[in-house]
Amino acid sequence: MFRTDVQNSDAPAPDTPGTPHTLDAAFDVAVVGAGMAGMATALRLQAAGLSTVVLEAHGHAGGCAGYYRRRGFSFDVGATTLVDFEAGGVGAELLDSVGLGPLDAEPLPGYRAFLPDRELVLHRDPGLWHAERLRALGDSEPHRRFWALLDRLAETFWRASRAGVRLPVRGPAAALQDVRALGATGLPLARYLRWTLGDALRHHGLRDDLPLTGLLAMLVEDTVHTGLDDAPLINAALGVTIRGAGLSRHTGGMHGFWRALVSHYRALGGRLRFASAVTGVDGGPDRYTLTTRRAAVCARRVVCAVPASTTARICATLPVAARLRPFLRRDADALGGACVVLLGVPEDEVTGQTLTHHQLMHSYRRPLGEGNNMFVSVSAQGDTLSAPPGHRAVMISTHTELAAWQGLDEVGYQQRKKELTELLIHQARRAFPRLGERAVIVQAGTPRSYERFAFRPAGAVGGPRQRPANTNQHALPHDLAGRGSGLWLVGDSTWPGLGTVACVLGSRIVAEGMVREKGFRQ
Repeated sequence: MFRTDVQNSDAPAPDTPGTPHTLDAAFDVAVVGAGMAGMATALRLQAAGLSTVVLEAHGHAGGCAGYYRRRGFSFDVGATTLVDFEAGGVGAELLDSVGLGPLDAEPLPGYRAFLPDRELVLHRDPGLWHAERLRALGDSEPHRRFWALLDRLAETFWRASRAGVRLPVRGPAAALQDVRALGATGLPLARYLRWTLGDALRHHGLRDDLPLTGLLAMLVEDTVHTGLDDAPLINAALGVTIRGAGLSRHTGGMHGFWRALVSHYRALGGRLRFASAVTGVDGGPDRYTLTTRRAAVCARRVVCAVPASTTARICATLPVAARLRPFLRRDADALGGACVVLLGVPEDEVTGQTLTHHQLMHSYRRPLGEGNNMFVSVSAQGDTLSAPPGHRAVMISTHTELAAWQGLDEVGYQQRKKELTELLIHQARRAFPRLGERAVIVQAGTPRSYERFAFRPAGAVGGPRQRPANTNQHALPHDLAGRGSGLWLVGDSTWPGLGTVACVLGSRIVAEGMVREKGFRQ
């Protein structure tokens, strides 16, 4: 998947040109895209008794939470952990609602953060994390007040997320739902909707505290894809505390996770069609037609679980395309990319660390990305679905600007990819000093890879960078197409945004909304 000279064995065969044929059966719902949001929505609807089909352009499910297999290794190419999939969580609610039992996943106790001048462990256990952050980042009264605010926001809004809060508010019913989800004690915290994380740091006199702001900058870049002074405070508080919500890694990584979900979806009677890129959606409620080169699919309702720009393109003849244009113009400068280095290594190259996930920054002064903020994930010992016996799969990821990869000729592109690969491996040796010395596999993915294989426009991943002007009450709504249209949007372009837990929450909102649509179940 991540070398232009290597064909991915899981990649779809090219669509066969010609006139598409129409499937004999019509479906209640057609879902475009088999990423986290699309598959979670399809699972919910299928479990609710509706007939569904998922149309996926790639050769397997996953999208930006997908995987790549080569020579006995299975690498995660986007998300490497699952968030809030344990009892009481947003992910656990999905599993319960569709009749899928607990996942074969290992809870992660936390991960180690390497800052330029110190190390600390981001513990899953709240008590350990409370003590560690005061030890490593400052134990002054302003530090304690700042963390108390973040903890209160996180506790309230994690609870509200699990209770079904939804934004933007689109009417009295949604407002009442959100009031109930927040509860009486949580309502006063809504005043922080206009704050950024930078505002909170300045309020407590901590904006110039380099270790504290360095760590927070890494965490919010990974969870809301933006900087301290743009990151909405409430969203940032949730991102900073995802370990407390519960991180886990499935046996076999995302490959193992998708095998479980796809198998269950098919057992429920759901239809999943790979190598079926949708080129057009036409019609209206109760009579949509989705066109691919392989087939034309008929469905009463449609869920677009692809980037907003892709939805606008394939729905060009529908009113939703025009409604999307202001959002697309607004967020045109808020898109970012990612690079990932995939290593298959002997076991002894990743020994010496009790934790398998690490985050590294090497300069407080340099902008983040391009290796200055990188996440290292290592498959678990004995996980032979991820790596052959005696070996481990290692994923190193970092953010990148899309413009840095545009306009390069092939020679320039390969040189830039080579240099970044070497840089990421070199810097990851702070955690694993011998990493990559005897690697069996070394491959890299760039925005060009995500554009080619994950079908992300221009290689952008994770949805727009979140800021007060484009998130929460200003986010792209799931029902932008209009009530009664029968067309819904879900995924990282919509609220609540990027990440596995956000996509799962969005799937709940969309599935519940579709089931409630007047006349749909008749």
